[in-house]
Amino acid sequence: MQLTSSRLFLRPVAPTDVQRLFAIYGDPDTNMFNPAGPFPDVAFAEEVLTRWLAHWQSFPFGNWAICLREQPDQVLGFGGLTVREFAGKPVNNLGYRLAEEAWGKGYATEFARTVIAYGFDECQLPVIDAAVRPDHFASQRVLEKAGLRCYDQFHDVPGAPASLLYELRAQTWRDQGTPK
Repeated sequence: MQLTSSRLFLRPVAPTDVQRLFAIYGDPDTNMFNPAGPFPDVAFAEEVLTRWLAHWQSFPFGNWAICLREQPDQVLGFGGLTVREFAGKPVNNLGYRLAEEAWGKGYATEFARTVIAYGFDECQLPVIDAAVRPDHFASQRVLEKAGLRCYDQFHDVPGAPASLLYELRAQTWRDQGTPK
């Protein structure tokens, strides 16, 4: 399922994305808030991409390659909605990671809003969640601009501070309209 917004073109990930996936997720700078650190090698990126592709086989949503509409062959990052488990509870998780050159341009917020609309309007999801590190203020602002609110925290990485849990319920999203 391809999606577009005013500036972005989103397409489901493809096997050919492995090198760009590794370039972004293997970059220490894009992982500064990730306690697991960057991907160690291309083989690890291939394993992750295989899981992402399998997710699309089970659900009408998954991870997209994030591109500019004017440059649909240039991948700026990856993100999407995936079924995950937070503190023993299954959730529809919103996640994303952009290459450093795409930071600070509003792409993450535009991506999040586009995917949230798809999740609620097309997939009829009742709620969308996200987890973020407590010191990752930029990502927290993105989630808040997209309409999510912090409601809890949970310990997901041994030895690291608890992650903050954010959520947006479909009814709240509909009642408030799309955040501007």
